[in-house]
Amino acid sequence: MNIKMDYTVIPGVSTNCYLLINKDTDEAVIIDPAGNEPQISALIEKNKCHPCAILITHGHYDHIGAARQLAVKYGIKVYAGEHEKELLADAYKNLSAHMGAKITLEADVWIKDKQHINPAGIDIEVIHTPGHTSGGVSYYVKDASVLFSGDTLFAESVGRTDFATGSFSDIVSSIKDKLFLLPDDTVVFPGHGESTSIAHEKKYNPYCQ
Repeated sequence: MNIKMDYTVIPGVSTNCYLLINKDTDEAVIIDPAGNEPQISALIEKNKCHPCAILITHGHYDHIGAARQLAVKYGIKVYAGEHEKELLADAYKNLSAHMGAKITLEADVWIKDKQHINPAGIDIEVIHTPGHTSGGVSYYVKDASVLFSGDTLFAESVGRTDFATGSFSDIVSSIKDKLFLLPDDTVVFPGHGESTSIAHEKKYNPYCQ
């Protein structure tokens, strides 16, 4: 399978919004559409692809802001972890109320740990990775050796755990007991900042030694 990845950085808190594209069909998956629909649509147009799903790693405002607009525009469904319902529905817990714009989101499809989904014909494994939020998930694409880790795992760092439903012990466990079981050559694309690899994080991440 010919899989391509592209992304754009949404201003504000510099959220990475990714496009995962099946080049055999030009279908695409949007991952973490932060609040700039025109910018994300421009990325889609640049790649001449056809979105068929939106995947949310977790419910914070800076990862969901344009989700509903894009879902309506392209006639596609939003997927989110089954344990993230409460945070997505609460503008204070998802932090949008503190930013002056109350945003809530109801996913069309609630997904479970270890579930495999196939949007755009790409096999994607859902990994429940609580810690940054209790219902956060990461998305592993074995055929491309990539992981979309949201705000769970960053390059030599981890996500904050001082927001609603966060837990430092949970985030360390999610990384060490789940993500570090993936192949060392897996490339990690986080919600913010530069990409890294599982091998690099096993060796150099100070939070997970």
